[in-house]
Amino acid sequence: MREGEKPRTPKPPKTHRILPAILQRSRDFRHRLTPTETKIWKAVRGRQLGFKVRRQHPIDGFIVAFYCAEANRVIEMDGDSHGPRDQVDCDLAKTRWLEERGCRVIRPAAAQEVEVDLAGLVEGKRRLCEEMMGAKGTA
Repeated sequence: MREGEKPRTPKPPKTHRILPAILQRSRDFRHRLTPTETKIWKAVRGRQLGFKVRRQHPIDGFIVAFYCAEANRVIEMDGDSHGPRDQVDCDLAKTRWLEERGCRVIRPAAAQEVEVDLAGLVEGKRRLCEEMMGAKGTA
């Protein structure tokens, strides 16, 4: 320790840790976005909505496609872009789990919905985030 410096206090341990395997999977998924996810990412990255959006973000044991922590909003993908049909039950369980914890989940029905109305999806996401932030400000 140098003269005049205060002793460093150790950082408290993080109370919420992501399992290393989940963290690595989320990092891998960021490099393997589907074409639909890529279009959404280009529309929401860099605070284009006025909010920070993360892609392939781990939340406890789940990885969500897109997450806005400021407004507690999630965009998840369904349909052909997401995987096998047996994935539907897992997706519904994930949605219920997220909603029980206060997340609002936006789930386009299929890749075609994103292709047809990406601007509408993005605008809807922006409005939901603004509404949530307004509700936090008045609470």
